[in-house]
Amino acid sequence: MTDSDALAAIHAEAFDAPWDATSLSALLASPGVFAVEEADGFILIRVVADEAEILTLAVRPSSRRGGLGRRLVDAAVVRAAALGAERMFLEVAEDNVAARALYARAGFIEAGRRRGYYARADGSREDALVLTLNFSR
Repeated sequence: MTDSDALAAIHAEAFDAPWDATSLSALLASPGVFAVEEADGFILIRVVADEAEILTLAVRPSSRRGGLGRRLVDAAVVRAAALGAERMFLEVAEDNVAARALYARAGFIEAGRRRGYYARADGSREDALVLTLNFSR
């Protein structure tokens, strides 16, 4: 059983606008949603038919740049494929250089853009890049 409070604590360290335990618990109760967790990070995935979506990937700042994010992505791909997914996609802020590099190393490619998708604290908006990874079978 996933501890939504623990995931929310990690998410709060990782993001300026974190998801709370109630929101995470509701997502985890949704059909096709699962988490891959380690002590300092987690990834939340939804699988519907042959597609998987990364809903969020959170790693404590103190544990970044040590390979945890990549391990979580790789484990999520394996599990999503086992559930029948043939591809995975996500949205990432265009200015999130570290996340974009992580996903590029994992083989994701740009498939589109959502203009003004992310609202910033200062009132500005940032585009989201839609990235995709086709699984090899």
